[in-house]
Amino acid sequence: MSKRMTGRLFVFALLSLVLALNNTPSKAEMYVAGQVGVTIPQSFSSVEYSAFGVTLRGNDLSMQNSLMYGAKAGYYFDSLKWQNFNLGVETEVFNTNPNIKEQNYTIAGVNLGTGPGVNARILNWAPVNIVVRYQAGEFEPYAGVGFGVFFSHFSQTGSGSSTGTDVGLNTQLGLRYRVTNHVSLFGEWKYNHANISNNNFVGTNGLKVSGDYNANILAFGLGYHF
Repeated sequence: MSKRMTGRLFVFALLSLVLALNNTPSKAEMYVAGQVGVTIPQSFSSVEYSAFGVTLRGNDLSMQNSLMYGAKAGYYFDSLKWQNFNLGVETEVFNTNPNIKEQNYTIAGVNLGTGPGVNARILNWAPVNIVVRYQAGEFEPYAGVGFGVFFSHFSQTGSGSSTGTDVGLNTQLGLRYRVTNHVSLFGEWKYNHANISNNNFVGTNGLKVSGDYNANILAFGLGYHF
């Protein structure tokens, strides 16, 4: 996915929720926020290589920690409150680069020796997260869960590139601090899971590579509440 398409997706993800919710008649609290943090991926696991109708299992592949950055927009409904709990919806999009490390490769039990690393970019768009917060004065613990659309891009120096689009899980658990009525700071843990697959992997015609992507993400951000 190109940088131009990535930027367009950021804008679309935010505007789609903001515009839709802006037409909702119920009184509510809307917010937008930027976020930055670190992705701590687990190994790319349950790796399978498929070509010419044959599928072979490979070893798990270690991935590098990576910077993550993105944005989110959300909406809490006044009509969905119970005591200090408040239910809402949120959309978010964020980008990260958990590259596959240079390491030993094994396919179908055959040791192929050390293979080169692979550049990876994972863009996760969560169209709708269901979020709940607990309002305790200036502090607001919150949690959310939804599905994510994972846009993956893999490339290798001196070779080609490949892309894929897969649906997975997106969760979050965080704490928000209201600096003022309109400005907040937050810290957040996310967990992502998806089975990611690419056809013609890094430019190899006919080769499909798939595996489980699992990542913990620690993010911090600044929000504005309307």
